[in-house]
Amino acid sequence: MPAAAGRQSIFITGAASGMGRETALLFQQQGWFVGAFDLNERGLVALQAELGADNCLIGQLDVSDKTAYEQAVQSFSEATDGRMDILFNNAGIAMRGFFDEMPFEEQMRQIQVNLVGVLNGIHLALPLLKATPNALCFTTSSSSATMGMPLIAVYSATKHAVKGLTEALSNEFRRFDIRVADVLPGLIRTAMPDDAMLAAAAPTGAFRIIEAVEVAKVVWQAYQSDTLHWYVPQELADLDKAAGNDPEKLRDKLARQI
Repeated sequence: MPAAAGRQSIFITGAASGMGRETALLFQQQGWFVGAFDLNERGLVALQAELGADNCLIGQLDVSDKTAYEQAVQSFSEATDGRMDILFNNAGIAMRGFFDEMPFEEQMRQIQVNLVGVLNGIHLALPLLKATPNALCFTTSSSSATMGMPLIAVYSATKHAVKGLTEALSNEFRRFDIRVADVLPGLIRTAMPDDAMLAAAAPTGAFRIIEAVEVAKVVWQAYQSDTLHWYVPQELADLDKAAGNDPEKLRDKLARQI
């Protein structure tokens, strides 16, 4: 019998820490089988010890490497008898600095991980999602997909692309009975925001510090829902509306904060 033994299953990238790790823990607690993939082998081993070896499949994965991603999906397929209830494209990297001062190679690396990695995952997981009734293709976008954010221009661009891809595929994949959605997190307590950003965070409002488990809860809620965009915290939905209604006003407000 496959390792999942008939349980519902979720495939998570960027699973060794932060939002991915919390999602893995929450779904295992709900009785799901977890595929946890990341570059961080030590973090994966620690996660496996907490989840229980019978409840998960772990593997090192650079999501920008399509061949490696294909092998990861194949391993997961063997463990779940060709099914995948949720694909959670969560892996991402961010580099902070002025666009003209950031090395081009670093900018391209963000594109390869944050956008190409998502495309790899969707392309390769699609046969499993098609084979699973009511499957969900879920991706981590960002609050920086509401309005282009200074000092993280390329990161912001990749997350705008993810948001647009989500919107398009949410219609295209209806013919397969696959739902498509994303989460737009704000300032989440993970390894991504540095100490200075966390220290400067406002105590209230859309950019207050949010614990990573709150994103995990949203992934769970998204599986029970047909909502397209999920905001963490919910106040970020107002920022998204403001960007659409008056982008110049929001642009100038952001300029004053550099």
